[in-house]
Amino acid sequence: MSVRRAFFARLSKGMLEVLLVLACLFLAIAAPGFWSVENLMGVLRSVSEIGIIAFGMTMVIVAGEIDLSVGSAAAFAGCLVAWLVSRGVPVPAAIVLALGVGALGGALIGFLRTRWGVPSFITSLALLTALRGGALQLTRGFPLAPFPAWYGTLGSGYVGGVPFPAILLAVSFLAALFLMDHTVFGRSVYAVGGNAEAARLSGVPVGRVRIAVLAITGALAAWSGVMLSARILSGNPTVAVGWELDVIAAVIVGGTSLSGGSGRVWGTLVGVLFIGVIVNGMRLMDVHEDGQLIARGALVLFAVLSSRLQTAAGAS
Repeated sequence: MSVRRAFFARLSKGMLEVLLVLACLFLAIAAPGFWSVENLMGVLRSVSEIGIIAFGMTMVIVAGEIDLSVGSAAAFAGCLVAWLVSRGVPVPAAIVLALGVGALGGALIGFLRTRWGVPSFITSLALLTALRGGALQLTRGFPLAPFPAWYGTLGSGYVGGVPFPAILLAVSFLAALFLMDHTVFGRSVYAVGGNAEAARLSGVPVGRVRIAVLAITGALAAWSGVMLSARILSGNPTVAVGWELDVIAAVIVGGTSLSGGSGRVWGTLVGVLFIGVIVNGMRLMDVHEDGQLIARGALVLFAVLSSRLQTAAGAS
């Protein structure tokens, strides 16, 4: 392995935590108010919705698949809950139905991939458009706000001074970490992403694993959409645009290979926090929205480049 490739391998596997600390130290000096408790809690709240989806996306990418529909799935879930509640369905039942629809959407991607070999990229791209159209159809293009006041707790409440969404993020992280690192299912996900044919010959149900990870991600996207609708107290068809890029960037920056077969849930958490801190710092420093978009695009490019370098380093 060359010195350059070894350096990038170490960077992708261990240096992101250092970069996160350095970014925090820099912003503590350059961005007024960054280190305040209120701002830090705000960062945790702002990354929670993306982060929860990112844990599911880690499983999907490790398995060698992709899901581009998560942003639209989140918007559709929030609008579906609002539409159901406006027609008299109890809020808990509406949430369960929305989660079920999200899981079914992910399972459909996996089923078409398994049964007919349709690439998950294509199916999820189709769902990205269809679900956004479905959200617009449900709400007639306008925010729908039939929710009771208590519903807002899911998106903007606090427990012991900690934002409730941040607690949900922590619970999702622990669940994903246990699932990927300490279960047969997690080992099967890595096996499928590393070499699907070898996994099949070893008795791993490749098709079921693909369907499962995509269904889990669809359900997590729907749950994030519920949280977002609770935060804004409405079902809005125009929200969560571009979430799929933010999610994938966080996963890849966190060390998961786009080629599949390798990745860390812990790395995804660090990637989510890293991107959240950078975006928050730019806002505190009054960077114009145009500059923020350019920086986020650069992060996506960095994510893909780091993945390629990691793959090249591992192959040497």
